[in-house]
Amino acid sequence: MTDQIQTIEQQHETKFKEKGSLFIGQVYPVNSVEEAEEFLTSVRKKFYDATHHCYAYRIMENDSKYSDDGEPNGTAGIRIANAINHFELTNLLVISIRYYGGTKLGVGPLGKAYYQSAYDTLSEMEIVTKKNFSKLKVAFEYDHISKIHHLLNQHTTQILDNLFEERPAILFLIRNNELDNLSTEIIESTNDSAHLEVVEENIFIENPKI
Repeated sequence: MTDQIQTIEQQHETKFKEKGSLFIGQVYPVNSVEEAEEFLTSVRKKFYDATHHCYAYRIMENDSKYSDDGEPNGTAGIRIANAINHFELTNLLVISIRYYGGTKLGVGPLGKAYYQSAYDTLSEMEIVTKKNFSKLKVAFEYDHISKIHHLLNQHTTQILDNLFEERPAILFLIRNNELDNLSTEIIESTNDSAHLEVVEENIFIENPKI
């Protein structure tokens, strides 16, 4: 899993005309395929009379998709995806809605129009960098409290809560790239008596308070 991503946090829309055709570029921040599909359904309903609803989305490292939605193969979806890749963005959906204006653009100009629609929309966005964290809980013996706090302070962590269950425990965030080292250090310093539990993985945070 990647250590950090670049993404956007706001929705946005741009418009331009090319030989009578209206292109409406839209961008939505999304965190899952399901969320992207929900936005697509909503846009298709709102712009039900549009000629085409072409799109591309990219979610984390493995989930990406694009569609020409009836336009000639290679003229729309892949061009929108190229714009996303140009800005090196993740976790977003870009849609280009076309209202045909009566004049055919030709394959080359049509591809450029879809790229411009996506590019113009993304170029106006504020891009944020989010770093990858995991949420963990460490449970330990009372005589190891100072050791645990010392180790947490040696790494990029943020304590979320101090828990008192059967044993004292700490709920905290840590950068994913430091997790293995911290786990090893906790095991060694407590003679394997502490218990580490991963509560949630791959939490992307902008400007964490660490």
